[in-house]
Parts: sequence; C-alpha cells; structure tokens
Amino acid sequence: MHKTLAFLGAALLAAPALAQTSMPFALDWKFEGPSAPYFLAIDNGSFEEQGLTVEIAEGNGSLDAIPKVATGAYPIGFADINSLMRFLDQNPSAPVTAVMMVYDKPPSAVVGRASLGITEPSDLEGRILGAPPPDGAWAQFPIFAAETGLDMDAITVEPVGFPTREPMLAEGQVAAVTGFSFSSTLNLIRLGVPEDDLTVLLMADYGVDLYGNAIIVNTDFAAENPEAVTGFLTAVASGWQAAIDDPDAAIASLIERNPAADAELEKERLMMAIEANVMTPYVTETGFGGIDDARMASAIEQTATVYEFQSEPDAALYFDPQYLPSPLPTLE
Repeated sequence: MHKTLAFLGAALLAAPALAQTSMPFALDWKFEGPSAPYFLAIDNGSFEEQGLTVEIAEGNGSLDAIPKVATGAYPIGFADINSLMRFLDQNPSAPVTAVMMVYDKPPSAVVGRASLGITEPSDLEGRILGAPPPDGAWAQFPIFAAETGLDMDAITVEPVGFPTREPMLAEGQVAAVTGFSFSSTLNLIRLGVPEDDLTVLLMADYGVDLYGNAIIVNTDFAAENPEAVTGFLTAVASGWQAAIDDPDAAIASLIERNPAADAELEKERLMMAIEANVMTPYVTETGFGGIDDARMASAIEQTATVYEFQSEPDAALYFDPQYLPSPLPTLE
C-alpha cells in the first residue's frame, strides 16, 4: 500500500503542469511606452495567474491588428475601434469585435510646428499635411475637419510612410502630420525639434466624439474560450494598474524586448498615454474598459457624416462588454 502511494506521489511530482491557454497578442504599433503595461503583465505573472501564456507581436498602425484577428491568425489584438467599425461594415461576417476600451480619450492628433505657421486648425489650409494612409488619426481627420470648419480641398495631403512622418516634419518638408499625440510629439523632440515649437491639436479637444484603441478579439475564439478572454482582460487591467503604480518597472519590461529604446523617452510616452488617454474622468468614475452607450451612438453618427455605411451601423457589432471583468476594474 505504501509503495503504491509512494509511486503515485512520484508520478504526480513528475507530471507536467496543466497547460496554459496560449493567447498571442497583436499590438497596433512598435514596442514603445504605451505597450509597456502588457509586458509588465507578463513579467509580474498577471497573465500566468489567469492561466494564459501570452506572446506579444508588434504592429504597423492602428488598422494592422484587425485583419490579423479577424482571420484567426491572432485570437486577440489592439486596434482603433473606429477603423474596426468600417472594417466590419465592409466585411460584415468577419468574426471580430472590441471587448475592452483602453484609450477612452483617443490620442489621434494633428501635430504641427509653430515656426511653420501651425498654431490652430485653420492654419492647415494652404499648407502640406503629412499623413500615412494606414494611420488611425488620418482616418479620423475628415471628422476633425468637419468639426473645425476646415476646407479639405485647401489642404495639400502628402501620403507619407510611418518611418518618414516625423523626419519630414522635422526637416520642414510638411507643416504638420497626423498621428498619435504621444508618438509624434516625442519622436519630434528626439529629432531635435524644440518642444515649444510643437503644436498638438488633439482631435478629441475639437469636437471629435470618438473612442480610441481597444482590445479586440476573434469572436469564434471568444465563444469557445470565454473564461480565457475575461482572464486576458483582467490581466490587462492589472498591467495598466501596475504600470501606473511603478512606471519604471513597466519601462524595464519594455526595454527587455526593445533594448534600443530610450528608457526616459518611453517613460514619458507611457505617462502621456496614462494621463491623457487612459485615466480619464469617465474611467475614474465608472471603471476601466467599458464604454458609454450615448457617446458610442454619437461616435457612430459622426463617422456617418464622413463615411457611407453599406448597412445600418450597429454598436453591438463593434463592442461586446460580456467578457469584461465584473465589476469593472478601477485604476487609481
């Protein structure tokens, strides 16, 4: 009897641990400050506590993760919800939706230089605007133009690549660019543009009532793995709180994956995202990850002024709150 128990005990010790659910995560952009909370959630065990193994892949713009998740190449990703709306309108059967709002106030902006004549939206008329075609901020620019009374025909739009966007503005080849506020601003400072020469026109401050980037999921995967999705969102919230509590630890996790990054600059970029885009009054009051139905309806209405929906837009297709932790996590 004792030999049997000893054998069973040895077998249990030798048995492998229960397999974790693999959830590769497709980011919207490179490994920069605002992605640090996700790496910190790996390093501090937040994903592991939820039974998940997470590997993070960089992206190439706010639209990049949407087809990756829709095709099932990745079960989960990070993307601009407004671009998701249009994608689903054009691909109505695509199995993808947003499940957690991260940038309650979107960082979409026009960044210009005062020395090149840009201090307010109307200054864009008669000048050259650099805009990468896959850029989420550029996708929202027509709404920004409508809300500020800009004549789009009076602006020369120069399609630029992401790597050349800020260098072209630094060299004066364009007067302004579209981009995320925390990315373009700090990239320009790194290129030697004086901070007091930069004009940051955050679209959300000029009547653009849209949301920003959200965690998106493949709906087929979510239906089969609802607990894993909720666990992932729980760990994401934990990662953001940990980054708020200790931004240096978050940046250390980032630098492990991107040793060439400037730690101080990326910390500043992270703090800009936290203060301007994540920790909004709405999030402080209601919790992290959800949306306001009335605001979402307004965002759809604004989108419809510059984009012709092929079918009746439906907010329920673009955001599904059922996988969010309950109650919503608080960030402080």
